[in-house]
Amino acid sequence: MTSVCTSPDVAQQCFGLSDEGMEDALYGSQAIRGFVGIDLSRESAPDATTLLKFRRLLETHGLTRKIFEAINAHLAEQGLILREGTIVDATLIAAPPSTKNKAKARDPEMHQTKKGNNWHFGMKAHIGVDATYTRSIRAKPIGGRPRPSPFG
Repeated sequence: MTSVCTSPDVAQQCFGLSDEGMEDALYGSQAIRGFVGIDLSRESAPDATTLLKFRRLLETHGLTRKIFEAINAHLAEQGLILREGTIVDATLIAAPPSTKNKAKARDPEMHQTKKGNNWHFGMKAHIGVDATYTRSIRAKPIGGRPRPSPFG
């Protein structure tokens, strides 16, 4: 039971998940189940309450820091470093493709692109965030040049 609870705790800390979020991830992500070592055809995943109780037990005995120090030492031996990163997301912002407006024209700054089998008309937004703050927000017409970030 210890390895089954320790692995979710490590994954939970790495992905910044709540207890309920980790429980959902264990049922929803094959990759996380593989990391944790849970085969749902043979056993159930620990629920949020079990994860909470186990984490509190680790914290009570000062083991959380020791676990992550051991992980970081192992990674350092392999020449790897564990750090916080930046999440970058690119999303499409829809604009009305209709020419049924006062100017009888589409917005000239908007363009279209195909994502999968669907066509989209509008702009792309690229957003970079980390644990501290939003790094940048850039909007550009699909297939066009980026606009300057309003955040500098």
